[in-house]
Amino acid sequence: MAIETAVDPNQRNTNGPMPGDVIVTDNLWKTYEMGDQQVNALRGVNLRIRHNEYVAIMGPSGSGKSTLMNLIGCLDSPSQGKYWLNGHDVSELNDDELARIRNKEIGFVFQTFNLLARATSLHNVELPLIYNGTPAAERTARAKAVLESVNLGTRMMHKPNELSGGQRQRVAIARALVNKPSIILADEPTGNLDSKTGEEIMALFDDLHAKGNTIVLVTHEPDIAEYAHRVVTIRDGVIASDHPSARFQNRS
Repeated sequence: MAIETAVDPNQRNTNGPMPGDVIVTDNLWKTYEMGDQQVNALRGVNLRIRHNEYVAIMGPSGSGKSTLMNLIGCLDSPSQGKYWLNGHDVSELNDDELARIRNKEIGFVFQTFNLLARATSLHNVELPLIYNGTPAAERTARAKAVLESVNLGTRMMHKPNELSGGQRQRVAIARALVNKPSIILADEPTGNLDSKTGEEIMALFDDLHAKGNTIVLVTHEPDIAEYAHRVVTIRDGVIASDHPSARFQNRS
């Protein structure tokens, strides 16, 4: 359920995760060594996202939003602080453990689609299930079902170069859904699409949210962020604001 009141971005999540929480960060820092200097990309981020929320994370280049996305997506580990994903403390996991959590808990949708060029839509969607050892018959059935759910039932045997940009992004979304993850993490999902196709993809995210999915959308575009129900803005490595979107307020 989306929040209905603004959240104090400086409030500490000292109690850790509560029932219904999917993402909880407490005093999350990420520091990079640049020669003899240290650069703090994140400086004590506190964030709580609950099941079936639809959240946009916004910020200009260099704000820290990409770093936060990498930490939320278990692509990197924090320098300091805690991160709980679906109740599990993933702050100090090693690379192999992070990879297992990623495959189980997170469905990624990227701006550049990240599809295998020589593989069919069906095989691209099956990939996460191959990695986790799902038997062939089951993974094929699940991949077909999720492709049907994004209206690509007639494009299962097509390769990426035989699909439009919007269709390729739908394949990527189907791949993100096939493991039934805790969250769908979308990084600039309309960045390579024309405006009409972008609207169609955002309508699909609306539908996925209505079906109970938790969605975290990372973008620098205010009009795309407004599709979400909650907008978190990052500047200089800290959360500058956290409030319901105008679109959500207008619907309430």
